Order: sequence, then structure tokens, then C-alpha cells
Amino acid sequence: MSGLVKHIKKGKVYRRADLEFFSTSIDRELATLTSNNYLIKVSQGLYYAPLKSKFGITPPNAQDLIESFLKNDDFLIISPNIYNTLGLGLTQLYNVTWVYNHKRKGRIELGGDVFEFKIKSSFPKKLTKEYLLIDLLNNLYLIAESQDDVLKKISEKITEFDQQKLRKLALRYGSGLCKALNKSFIKKTN
Repeated sequence: MSGLVKHIKKGKVYRRADLEFFSTSIDRELATLTSNNYLIKVSQGLYYAPLKSKFGITPPNAQDLIESFLKNDDFLIISPNIYNTLGLGLTQLYNVTWVYNHKRKGRIELGGDVFEFKIKSSFPKKLTKEYLLIDLLNNLYLIAESQDDVLKKISEKITEFDQQKLRKLALRYGSGLCKALNKSFIKKTN
């Protein structure tokens, strides 16, 4: 086996550039390691050292995959499926994962999964239920449920959210429509 192997940890994602320091013939060694299934090529210049479980090969961690792809950790991974956790009666499941970031835009397949990269000027580091509500309002036109029904449910449940956080998040991350809707919901609680 190649001398490169001792620098590779199972379950990690590597860029070609991360590994070339440890090899005098990086392309040949990467070709050998991928043909032996020691590495899986997930995208141009991006490799995954697969972890095996009793169910087979585990996919790469999405956070690690995106971080290696973008070469930074300034992004937020979100799926519209998480809106179902807000207690608004939403039940639709979506086969999409959005990556809010500052560099890339478009649908990109990485390791067999398709990610939709969206350029956003700003987004929080962590998800909160208040941010999810703001994000839901920003993306209301993309969800499968009736927009009128969703807005009615939000109006009924708005008191379960921290109003001060909602106001701040709407001002910082909300679209014009989101800000207007949020303002009308908060007025109803006062």
C-alpha cells in the first residue's frame, strides 16, 4: 500500500491538495487508492476515506463534505424537511438540501447526494426555531403546503416563539415579505 495511507483517516473527506504534500506522485497514488476502494472520489479533486459499518459503507458527513468542497466552514446546511419540527402541522418531505454560503450557487452532486448551493449575504452559525420560522417565511413559495394554511398556522402558534428574537432575525435575515408578515404576526400578539 502507498505511503499516503498513513495520513488518511477513515470517515474523513480530503481535497487532493490536502494529500499532495505526503506524496511524490499524488495522482498515481490517488488512482491506486480509488481503484482499491480505499478512497472514493466524490467530486473533482475531492475524496472520501470510507467508513464501513455492519450495513455497508457509511456516507461522508455532510458538514465535512461541504467544508472540504468550499474550503471553509462559513456555510449553513438546511433542508426544508426541518420546517416540520416547528409544530405548524407541516408534513411534506423534500429531497433537497440547501447550503447557504458566500461562494457557490447551483445544484452540485457530491458523493451521490445533490446539494443546492444558495448564495446568501448572511445567515446564522446555528439553527434556532425562530430562525427556521424566518427561513420558512423566506421560502414560503417553495413549500408544497398551501401558503394560506401555513400562514394561518403560524398566526395561531406565533406566541410559542420568542418575539424579540423573531424581530431581530427578521430584520437581519428576512426578505421584504418575511419582514411584513412577521410584523403583522407580532402585532397580533400585543
